[in-house]
Amino acid sequence: MASITWRAAGALVLVGALALPASAFGHASVSPPTVVEAQGQIFTVAVPTEEENDTTVKVEVDFPSGFGVDSFEAAPGWTRDVKATGSGEEADIQSATWSGGSVPTGEDAVFRFVAEPNSAGDDTFVVKQTYGSGKVVEWSGAESSDTPAPIVHVVDAVGGGGGSNTLAIIALVVGALGLLVGLAALLGRKRALA
Repeated sequence: MASITWRAAGALVLVGALALPASAFGHASVSPPTVVEAQGQIFTVAVPTEEENDTTVKVEVDFPSGFGVDSFEAAPGWTRDVKATGSGEEADIQSATWSGGSVPTGEDAVFRFVAEPNSAGDDTFVVKQTYGSGKVVEWSGAESSDTPAPIVHVVDAVGGGGGSNTLAIIALVVGALGLLVGLAALLGRKRALA
């Protein structure tokens, strides 16, 4: 009976993953898509190389005001240029540009940074992608466009401030529980096979 429950829970997790909108794939993205304000977090920027027989050679990310970028993970093969006001601990990073790399068609240019969003709401990023051919794609459009801007939903740390924040927190909790159920099912299967 327990294995049926675990299988049902695993199936629910799979159905939930498949229910993600197709527009979430194949576009520049910043993940995780939902975070809690005032907590340091590792973010990942992923930019797909969609042009046939071309390569992504430069990616510029304009950070939302108040996003609180703290540091960057090294990206081998790429040179990073950061624009900021102030210096040291007081620096306010507005943008970062990675250049010198080469990401072929069908692969993503991926960069990581640590940030602490300062307030709840939707933070919109502008990502500019330059191809080896010279073509520039600006990921700054509306969600329904061909080049939507990546958005990170920042929820209130105490869960207040409206229904959408509460729903976002519930979504985070359900997602975490789904992941735990999936891992438990996987571990249970390994024990049964042993």
